[in-house]
Amino acid sequence: MDNTDILEDVFEKFLNKTKIFRDREVLRHDYLPDKLPHREEQIRQLGETVAPVLKGARSSNIFIYGKTGTGKTAVTKYVLSHLEAKAKESSAPVKFCYTNCQITGSEYRVFAGLCQNIGVPVPFTGLSVGEVYDRFKAGLDSSRVIFIIVLDEVDALIKPRGDSLLYELTRINETLGKSKVSIIGISNDLRLKEFLDPRVLSSLSEEEIVFRPYDASELRSILFERVKSAFFDGALSDGALCLCAALAAAEHGDARRALDLLRVAGEVAERKDTNVVTEEHVREAEKNIEHNRVVETLKNLTLHSKLVVLSVLKLNRINVHRAITGEIYEVYSELSGELGVAPLTQRRLSTLVNELDSMGILSTKVISMGRYGRTKRIRLEIVRTLVSDVFAGDTRLGRLVDYEMKCLSNHSSC
Repeated sequence: MDNTDILEDVFEKFLNKTKIFRDREVLRHDYLPDKLPHREEQIRQLGETVAPVLKGARSSNIFIYGKTGTGKTAVTKYVLSHLEAKAKESSAPVKFCYTNCQITGSEYRVFAGLCQNIGVPVPFTGLSVGEVYDRFKAGLDSSRVIFIIVLDEVDALIKPRGDSLLYELTRINETLGKSKVSIIGISNDLRLKEFLDPRVLSSLSEEEIVFRPYDASELRSILFERVKSAFFDGALSDGALCLCAALAAAEHGDARRALDLLRVAGEVAERKDTNVVTEEHVREAEKNIEHNRVVETLKNLTLHSKLVVLSVLKLNRINVHRAITGEIYEVYSELSGELGVAPLTQRRLSTLVNELDSMGILSTKVISMGRYGRTKRIRLEIVRTLVSDVFAGDTRLGRLVDYEMKCLSNHSSC
């Protein structure tokens, strides 16, 4: 059977299978439902914060904190879409722009996106950040609007690059004459304040909302609302629904994870040509998602975070399975030198270790060194071959990874 026949067979089988999904898009992260259960208080609080723009006043800047999958983005988009509709009714000059900083990745692209939103042309590259910022200010002031800027996952930009973007935006109203700007920052990291200059923090965090994780019963009711639109009647067992909620509740009450489990479990059942999604399909989906999550997390790490992980991997090779911070820093500095990049300070490396710990890539334990103070013992929490497989595809790290894995396979002391 040639390749064309294989695909023809796959597609025909799919078209003729028993239907599981009525609309699988309902289970995607970017789907915005008509109702957001268990977030009524946060909707009210954010609505009250931004409401002044309907009367031409600038609203307070607000920072929204909470772990992944707690509804921060959904609530923000929900409130602002209703605000925009209300502003049109009353002819209020209100406009908002949503930017995911994890995706944009740089100050230049954030400002370019803001320019595009107000109709100011900016090339994809070629200008200085300062020039793009000046074009944004000029275009914004001529538009005469109250502009709400949403910076989602803003920690992804601040941690590696600093807070200059926020500094400029929190000061922008001082130079605008005909327009006004308000900022909504969204972060998955409750410790983000540690990375902000006090001047930025005082201007930005005028108001704060913290989103707590969902519990199992709340996740169950969220899933139940989606299930009615996502699956055909009888295609999902009660056990599968409850298991998705329980597994997601055990991992920080993450509604995104619950939805992913439900969708992937449905796809597993679909491929097996079964009529009902069961707990067994959910378990299989959990294994698939966990593997993919770790791979994506490793791929998206910054270069220095990757070097930290690689340093721990190297120490593992010489049977140091719980390295202390100083040992890791020594190896990290060597690897940085081999790549020709300047190493970060040991204090900054300690921050990166904490971030990798929160992601589940490393685990840390603080120990006492007597009169020498305290340090951390650190170990790798994921399979070494998975790290090497992912990093081998990195153009800058490939050579280092090949060397480490060759040493591991030869059990040598390279």
